[in-house]
Amino acid sequence: MNLLLRYTSFIVSLGLGHASLACENCSTPVPEDPALSIESASVTRLLDLDLLVFEVNLKGAAGSVTPEPKGMLDGAPVLGYVFPTTLEPEAVGFGEVEGILALAATSHPDFDDTPLWDEDSDGDYGNDGVIWHTHWVVLAEDSRIEALAVKQFEKGDDSVVLPPTNPGMPMYMDSPGYAVMTKDNRLRIVVPEYRIRSDESFRFDAVTAFMRVNTSDPDRPMLGVYKVYSVASGDLSLPYEVANDTRGLN
Repeated sequence: MNLLLRYTSFIVSLGLGHASLACENCSTPVPEDPALSIESASVTRLLDLDLLVFEVNLKGAAGSVTPEPKGMLDGAPVLGYVFPTTLEPEAVGFGEVEGILALAATSHPDFDDTPLWDEDSDGDYGNDGVIWHTHWVVLAEDSRIEALAVKQFEKGDDSVVLPPTNPGMPMYMDSPGYAVMTKDNRLRIVVPEYRIRSDESFRFDAVTAFMRVNTSDPDRPMLGVYKVYSVASGDLSLPYEVANDTRGLN
């Protein structure tokens, strides 16, 4: 069984990712909402601009729901619109590592993990974690919560290769600074083709998920998936392919 099928079977067997382990410091998952219910997903290649547009269409207003702050990093909630892909992690600057490379737009009011970017344009680069922003992450099965989590490594491991825009955490995570746009029921992420080494032959899916930070419990991952609200394909089979937009600029 290949890696993707193994993870697909794993997450489906968990009822699409509802990890139910109790936790004293844990934040409560965001309630179900139409803004987290996916109707369709696409990735469109704009040939004239060498751009890829990741798009998810929702039943409610895209990005209108964000987590309530917990007031501390440990246990902090993270909400995400996530695009798992068949891209290799090396395509965005990670070293060779096993897992599912996913592009995510996330919101988390308790911390800011994009030190290079000022998403709300107020001159403070460390105060806008609640603003929807992007990450590349490598997801892997984590037996500690029996669900998917962002893959970790030992801090100081010199063998680990990360993209230069990573936020400095001991996880396979990048903060690439792509534009995130929400309008009506659509959320879009614009990715220059060269940022994925011009590999447009990948497949993808779309997921809305609640995640949680852990900095105190060795029996939990640093960032795990605790609730999946919606999956575009219904079974996380990553069936969708990139479509070319040949209309061109006027």
